[in-house]
Amino acid sequence: MKDYARLGYRLTLFTLSLSVTITIACGVSLAELLSRRRIDRTPYARFCFHGAARSLGFRVRQQGDVSTEPVLYLSNHISWSDIPVLGGQSPLRFLSKAEVGKWPVIGWLAGQAGTLFIKRGGGKSLHCRQEIANTLTGGQSVLIFPEGTTTTGLTVLPFHSRLLWAAKDAGVNIQPISIGYLRDGQPDHLAPFIGDDEFQSHILRMLKRPSVDVGVIFHPKVTIDEHSDLDALAAELHQTVSTGLKQIHRCRSLDDVTSTGGMTARQTP
Repeated sequence: MKDYARLGYRLTLFTLSLSVTITIACGVSLAELLSRRRIDRTPYARFCFHGAARSLGFRVRQQGDVSTEPVLYLSNHISWSDIPVLGGQSPLRFLSKAEVGKWPVIGWLAGQAGTLFIKRGGGKSLHCRQEIANTLTGGQSVLIFPEGTTTTGLTVLPFHSRLLWAAKDAGVNIQPISIGYLRDGQPDHLAPFIGDDEFQSHILRMLKRPSVDVGVIFHPKVTIDEHSDLDALAAELHQTVSTGLKQIHRCRSLDDVTSTGGMTARQTP
């Protein structure tokens, strides 16, 4: 009975949060129409993502310094919930597979936040790199998930390196992020969205359960230039994110999470 009472309560909160988001999105769209110019939606998206994460029962603890200038963020990827959690921490745009845009609610929220949806295969990497670079040059941060898929959240898969050049093209830094989910001081087995799991059933299972703790570590920024070895840089970034995830898992309380840095070279204050 408690599970269904919790589900009803969370759905009510999420509906209220979604109503606010729709109102803001309509207001911004109307302002764009009247002014005949594009409006940066990332600050509004951050507010809405933060509200969505809270209403869905995510207790987020953030450590490390969030960049005050445009950067290419990269993070390990565990679940659809990474989007509202990370989107609520910093004004940014996501790079995501096209299928996410079709997910109920979350896909719509991501679209309103200006997510760059991509189709896999077909030699799309150069186009994606150019689109990311253009967004960064335009003054907006972009977040990518270089593993290319979601995981169990226990380890971090190797990073694909191709899209890292977008940071070099735009002349911006890279900032790695670690994200991890804890329930009762242990890695949460409900949060991972993997395999053939369906979005609707997964979100309902999450909403029925008590709140989950989410640790987010923003690591020091890293520079990239024309002399950078892309594969070596990807491996270095992977090590930093992996170290951060292990640190989150070691914490009984997310209040104990502190940024580890982890880079051995090219760190930027």
